[in-house]
Amino acid sequence: QVRLVESGGGLVQAGGSLMLSCVVSGRTVRRPFMGWFRQTPGKEREFVAAIRSTDDTAAYADSAKGRFTLSRDNAGNTVYLHMTTLKPEDTAVYYCAMYRYGAAADWKSYDYWGQGTQVTVSS
Repeated sequence: QVRLVESGGGLVQAGGSLMLSCVVSGRTVRRPFMGWFRQTPGKEREFVAAIRSTDDTAAYADSAKGRFTLSRDNAGNTVYLHMTTLKPEDTAVYYCAMYRYGAAADWKSYDYWGQGTQVTVSS
């Protein structure tokens, strides 16, 4: 089965940076279409970014544009979310997920999920 494991979360002051990682293992394609989502208590899971399997181009939510960068390693089994100029509003549990089909910004389009990693940004 497919397993996704996130890491890299932590506590950072506003304006700081973090690098999140998602390691993909199990029986899957070499360079899967992957997405990052985040969720805070009482709110719907929110799209952050996604990376295509075909050409590794990335798409970002408006809240992430200009601050976050999504990338993949050469082997294709790890995806990264580099977050800069962090704001308290970025505080959330961040999840990576493997795309199945549908709109990339819709959480229902993904069928495998990691356990999440907590990001806390202090003011």
